[in-house]
Amino acid sequence: MVEIDLNRVDEIIERYKGEEGVLIQLLLDIQSEFNWISREVIARISERMRIPKSQIYRIASFYKAMSLNPVGRHIIQVCLGTACQVRGAPKILDRTEENLKIKEGETTSDMRFSLRRVNCLGCCAMGPVVVVDGDYHGKITPAMVEEILEKYE
Repeated sequence: MVEIDLNRVDEIIERYKGEEGVLIQLLLDIQSEFNWISREVIARISERMRIPKSQIYRIASFYKAMSLNPVGRHIIQVCLGTACQVRGAPKILDRTEENLKIKEGETTSDMRFSLRRVNCLGCCAMGPVVVVDGDYHGKITPAMVEEILEKYE
């Protein structure tokens, strides 16, 4: 399992001590720092901020920007909306899964990549589209997948 530096968590919590209505921003800061929010971190926030764990879980599980499971340093999104699908997106997803040796929704064992399928990225004219860490790659062919992944450490 991925180790979390609780001293670093405490430093982040300290920024918000005594303030009201800061839970979402606190969780976003934790997410940004560690790429996920562990049970241990939720317990620490609950104890230090005096916020019920159930409330923290409710917020952390509601927002897509937060993850309760470890995610990779790089998030890959493969669009499977209609326009991308008819232009070969399923083959792009298959090639990406083959290349990374994971399935959609999983993370590589080295924590380098997490792979997600999305229903639409809103750039249909560029389809098929792959987004890595906010970088859009359009008109992708299966042969381009490996080259794109190599750009990300």
